[in-house]
Amino acid sequence: MVATGTIAAWLEGFAPRALAESWDNVGLLWGDARTEVDRVMTCLTVTDAVAAEAVEAGAGLIVSHHPVLFRGAKQVRGDRPEGAALWRLARANIAVASPHTAFDNTRGGINDLLAKRVGLVDLVPLRMPSASTSDLVKIVVFTPASDHSRVLEAAFEAGAGRIGDYRECSFAAAGVGTFFGETGTNPTVGRPGRREETNELRVEMVCPRSRLAAALAAIRVAHSYEEPAIDVFAQVEGAAGPGVGRAGRLDEPCGLERFARRVARILHAPGLQFVGDPSRLIRRVAVACGAGDDFLNDAARADADVLLTGEARFHRALEAEAIDVALIAAGHHATERPGIEDLAERLRHAFPTLNVWPSRREADPWRVLADNDD
Repeated sequence: MVATGTIAAWLEGFAPRALAESWDNVGLLWGDARTEVDRVMTCLTVTDAVAAEAVEAGAGLIVSHHPVLFRGAKQVRGDRPEGAALWRLARANIAVASPHTAFDNTRGGINDLLAKRVGLVDLVPLRMPSASTSDLVKIVVFTPASDHSRVLEAAFEAGAGRIGDYRECSFAAAGVGTFFGETGTNPTVGRPGRREETNELRVEMVCPRSRLAAALAAIRVAHSYEEPAIDVFAQVEGAAGPGVGRAGRLDEPCGLERFARRVARILHAPGLQFVGDPSRLIRRVAVACGAGDDFLNDAARADADVLLTGEARFHRALEAEAIDVALIAAGHHATERPGIEDLAERLRHAFPTLNVWPSRREADPWRVLADNDD
């Protein structure tokens, strides 16, 4: 038996929530992290059929790619279609965790798997997330050695120096400072009217923006200088990680129609649609699983000949024609289901005592009309 929270923590390690889109809802979304389970099922979406399978098979946890409770819910009722599956899971004590776009974007995640499955090499991110301003700033203050401990204590007391579960974090480096006190000053070191040199420490610490004013005030009170030198630097959360989507090249370029047929065969996607000249030579391919037609302009910037995604809107198809980037829509289910099957295998490997399987009842809701002579 393994605690649900332990499995959720493993998912966080494999597909960190920091990689998820800002609008997403990922993690352990339904259930009790303390509950121990021995059977886990993966799926794309929690539907009535999937919930019934989990209950009948005795699953304790569903790892669903698409989140439950994606938008705010005011009711969860068993007699309403939108709440019936969750109500059934609650009565059976089955939890739900959803990695969603973190799983799409992580190394070895769905976009990597999809790109490699259709034969791409030399993969790079299709889009890097924009850098954003952190809730932390860095304070740098220059002190004589005699002030060091006093300044630190004051700053820590005001809320600076906390990094995660660690507090009172700082760094100090020795150097030589200079200053020239003009008439009327009362320098702690030396005297006015000449340039002075003194040994100092450069002291650094992070601080929440909400505590910055209090920390600066505390530092000035504790500091012995009349005008202590203090710098405040904004912290930027850079575009770290593997990025969003993938772009790569085909080892052997081929025509668009031939490539589309290959994709349809590999992904078992008979309803695949494509936009573009069937004879166009495809050398470079952009990949964005699921509903990824918003990456069309990213594909153009990446010099891709075609964007492979799950589903695309009509006007996006027209846009693809206009900017001369081919577009393949292989189906949402077809582009993401292989990742769910791979995730089940990863979980089996990580937790050998668990019985893990991808849902056997889940199927693409779209049906393809067969050829008919009528």
